[in-house]
Amino acid sequence: MPIAVRCENLRKTYSGKPPVEAVRGLDLAVESGECFGVLGPNGAGKTTTIEIMEGLLPPTSGDVEILGKRWKTAEAELRERIGISLQETRLSEKLSVSETVTLFRSFYRGGLNPAETIRRVSLEEKSKAWIRTLSGGQKQRLSVACALVGDPDLLFLDEPTTGLDPQSRREIWQIIREFRSRGRTVLLTTHYMDEAERLCDRVAIVDQGQVIALGTPRELIASVGGEHMIHITVDEDGVETGRLADSLESLPEVQGVRAEPSAIECAVTQPHSVLPRLFEMLSSHDINLTGLTTRHASLEDVFVKLTGRHLTEQETAQA
Repeated sequence: MPIAVRCENLRKTYSGKPPVEAVRGLDLAVESGECFGVLGPNGAGKTTTIEIMEGLLPPTSGDVEILGKRWKTAEAELRERIGISLQETRLSEKLSVSETVTLFRSFYRGGLNPAETIRRVSLEEKSKAWIRTLSGGQKQRLSVACALVGDPDLLFLDEPTTGLDPQSRREIWQIIREFRSRGRTVLLTTHYMDEAERLCDRVAIVDQGQVIALGTPRELIASVGGEHMIHITVDEDGVETGRLADSLESLPEVQGVRAEPSAIECAVTQPHSVLPRLFEMLSSHDINLTGLTTRHASLEDVFVKLTGRHLTEQETAQA
């Protein structure tokens, strides 16, 4: 497939004492026609990376190619062929939805009919409404409409559903699926792993400015080693928990174990075989079980396996 976005050894360093390396030698290749996700916690370098791709921010070093062109030599052409929805878009609150989309349509030589674009994001009933009267989800759909009205070949979406309620998230997802179904390319950033699993053909997990994993959601989840996760909490100290973890690792169905002072998480291939043995081990170690959950493995588990921490831990530390 032709390559829609290519980054080679991309770096971005912000001056300071000490300097901050937001992106550190990042390599990516996004194929035309796919929905590609750049995933990771807040502060991982996702927004900096996508702003460089969008031509909004110069890289410190490295090479970026968009739709076979470079920003230094083909900026005007690229602006006509891409659509951008920023993490936070400020629109004039005294314009209506229709006026706003019509204004953005005027920035392009070609494009879609504003009324048709408004219909695609299901804002027909709000066409005459002022921006200040819209809900958060409606404003986000309007932002996506402004990105779509130029009829782009490549759509950039930076954290398109952050802060939205579940219904608004699903509405944004449907807009992305419809755009993708027309053979166009989508590149989105998110820290919602479930969002990436539902929408993306391939994903790159980014942490501390570098790609630490790349592949389809199914491939990355398979790398955890088991299709299912068992999480238990116990009323014991870390010594007994560690002994239990060692015993669990000896089972052939257990592909990986992560132990904490009062909790254990296992990647397993057959939970129905592991659970009876687990209960036997709890009894033999005289450990009191306080909680047990089972679920399918996810991209969150991939991040934990690679970094040793959960996304929520990273975001709490940065708050």
